[in-house]
Parts: sequence; C-alpha cells; structure tokens
Amino acid sequence: MKRYLEETALLDYFHPHIQQIISAQGWTRLTKKEQILGIYNYVRDTILFGYNRADDIPASEVLMNGYGQCNTKGVLFMALLRAVGVPCRMHGFTIHKQLQKGAMKGWYYGLSPKEILHSWVEVFHENQWLNLEGFILDIPYLTKLQSKFKDCEGSFCGYGIATDNFQSPAIYWNENDTYVQKEGIARDLGIYESPDDFFARHQQNLGTIRRGVYQSLVRHLMNRNIRQIREM
Repeated sequence: MKRYLEETALLDYFHPHIQQIISAQGWTRLTKKEQILGIYNYVRDTILFGYNRADDIPASEVLMNGYGQCNTKGVLFMALLRAVGVPCRMHGFTIHKQLQKGAMKGWYYGLSPKEILHSWVEVFHENQWLNLEGFILDIPYLTKLQSKFKDCEGSFCGYGIATDNFQSPAIYWNENDTYVQKEGIARDLGIYESPDDFFARHQQNLGTIRRGVYQSLVRHLMNRNIRQIREM
C-alpha cells in the first residue's frame, strides 16, 4: 500500500494550503471511515463543479480555484486522502461528449472531441477497493438540475451527469461505490498509481489550437452555464 500513499507533483499534499485545510477540518483525529466521508463530502460540495485550465494541475491549485471537474476534483480528493493515510489510486476512462451537452453548447460543443478524458478514484477501505465518482457534482448544482428536469425519473445524460437514476443518483458514501457519470463511459483506460502516471499517458484530444481556445474562452463559457443553473 505504500505506493498508494506517496506524494507526487500533482498530489502535493505537503503544500501549506492543503495542510491548512486538513488541520482546520480536523480529519487527522477521525477514524478511517470518518476521514473518507469527511473528505468526500468536502470535495463534492465545497469544491464546486466547474472547469479548470487543464486536467493535470496540482491538488493545491484545484483547492485554490475552489472548483473542478472529474479529473481535477479527483486529484484533490486523492491528495487529501493520502495526506491522512488513506491509500488510493486513479482509474481512467473516456466518456461520450454527450455527457457535457448543456454545460457545453453551441459552436464549442460541435468542436469538442467525441470522447473526453475521465477518471474516478479508487479508495482502499476495509480490505477492498471502492469506486468513488459521486463527488464530481456539488449538491446545489445537482439539485437545481433535478428541478430543471423534474419530469425525468430514470436515465439522464447531459450537463455533466450520466446516470440511470437521475432523481436519486448514487452520490452518498457509506462504505459503498458512488457514481454520477458512469453511464457515459466509452472506454476503460485502466488503473494508475497516481494521476501523474495517468496524465503522462493520456491527454484530452484537443490539439494546440483547440486547447488554447478551451483554456482562454470555452471553459469560462461552460462555467458561466453551470453558475446560471446553480443560481436559478
């Protein structure tokens, strides 16, 4: 398990801002289950759903941004878990771009690749690996989305969610797997000891020009769309 506890360039859990949050939240004084639950809920709801400048940014930057998506919130989640001694690793995938429709729309949805890089975090707890993906969308955003599409009671794909139970997705953790984008998965890219390893082998299929447009414009449009739903 030692390799699943190591600090890396992305999992920079000795960064002062990360250590400050750990101290303020009192996670080191809790049981392992309480640590996982506390960190899970913090990353899900305190770190809002939104799009950062890139996937491969360090946990400290995600924390300072105060928002993130599957890959970046996963990096922060892993850093916090490892900082308190909970082993974890990353499982990589691609998802169908339809999952982003609504958050991403118009011309920039048309220009986005058909498959988008995705990941969830696997946590070792009580002698088993658990799949944790349900931390991606914060509860206020998800609640407003459910209200906007209140007539949908089964499967839903769009606005950052892909689930077969839209009104009650498996996002609450009690020693179980959690999911919120699983039904949008296209390809399984395997398990990695760290996000550093994952992103060294896989990047979003954007190209130089589209990457620049995403960083300077598209992600801000997407974050505006998400804020408008959260503030409805």
